[in-house]
Amino acid sequence: MEDHQWAAAREDAHALGARIAGAPESVPLHQAGGRILAADLVTAYPMPHCATSAMDGYAVNGPGPWRLLKALAANPGAGDNTALSAGEATAVVTGSLIPEGATSILRVEHSTLEGATLTSDRTLRAGADIRPSGTEAVAGELLAAAGTLLRAGVIATAAVAGHDELLVAAVPAVHLVFTGDEVITSGHPGPGQVRDGFSPVLPQVVAALGGSVASSSRIGDTLAATVAAIDGDEARAAALVVTTGGTGFSDRDFVRAAVRSIGGEEIISSVAMRPGHPSMVALLPGNRLLVALPGNPLAALMAVATLVDPILRGACGSELATLGSASSATDFAVLPGRTRLVPARWVPASGARGPDLLAPAEHVAPAMLRGLAAADAILVVGPGGVAAGDPVPYLRLPW
Repeated sequence: MEDHQWAAAREDAHALGARIAGAPESVPLHQAGGRILAADLVTAYPMPHCATSAMDGYAVNGPGPWRLLKALAANPGAGDNTALSAGEATAVVTGSLIPEGATSILRVEHSTLEGATLTSDRTLRAGADIRPSGTEAVAGELLAAAGTLLRAGVIATAAVAGHDELLVAAVPAVHLVFTGDEVITSGHPGPGQVRDGFSPVLPQVVAALGGSVASSSRIGDTLAATVAAIDGDEARAAALVVTTGGTGFSDRDFVRAAVRSIGGEEIISSVAMRPGHPSMVALLPGNRLLVALPGNPLAALMAVATLVDPILRGACGSELATLGSASSATDFAVLPGRTRLVPARWVPASGARGPDLLAPAEHVAPAMLRGLAAADAILVVGPGGVAAGDPVPYLRLPW
């Protein structure tokens, strides 16, 4: 069994995610927040769709002085049929339709009105403060590409561009399986017991990554229970099954054997990473995927960033998360064959003008979570290590 290198594991997981993509659906704009665009968003008409005033003031024809036809601007939504001949003007407000014949907008603060005569001590350039049709975008122009996360700015732009609904990627349904005879869900653990750190957080993490937990089960450490959990009705209804624990190779680890027993195939058997090496991805009958997370909490969440995030991105049609680059605040020794994932926090550089550095958080052993709770990012330290001050890749925390 050969380890997947960390970068290759992410790429392969992303490609596997595309296999479980559901059919896109159209949703109204007010329900589109947090969804992923399934088709390019383009303008239905020019933006703005007609020429409008960019300022409060007066639409004028030619150089002044001007005879003011209307001292009160019409409601922009009501339209105005006023047509201006040379030397004429009419009041406008920001957003008013530009009257026929208008050559520029005279700002109210630059004007003087005596009776019906409007003057200005400024020379107006042609087109001043007129916002022509198509200034922001022409008809059919790309506003956001498929795969874009729909945040407030994109949704507002879609509304202004003439859309009532958006085509979005289906939300992948996820079934969670929590294993472990020693795990308790409340109270204080006794000797040999551990508190469950997964069930309170994994549904939130899955939602942050674009999926939705449709069901979950908690099982003891037996092969029969594991088979039933990953191949029962709830698991079969999900596109992705995520298990916690039982990924090792001892006689107390049953996930791999359960996958084999139902005809599944390990695609990523392990990842050359620390922590999280025994993480696994399998293809299950019915074109379902399974991600097996290690039982140690930090190792499991590093596996989520490595495997679950790319799979859900692939399923939603979004790109693989890109790595940033920062300066390392400390030395990391060589670790042949393994990529280290280290929860890290931003710290100020020693120089007054130096850029901030990424330093390892404290308490970052595989079974610990305190370090991740205080982290801003995940350092990705390659097998060759890194020297303090040198560039080092990092992942933004994906949840």
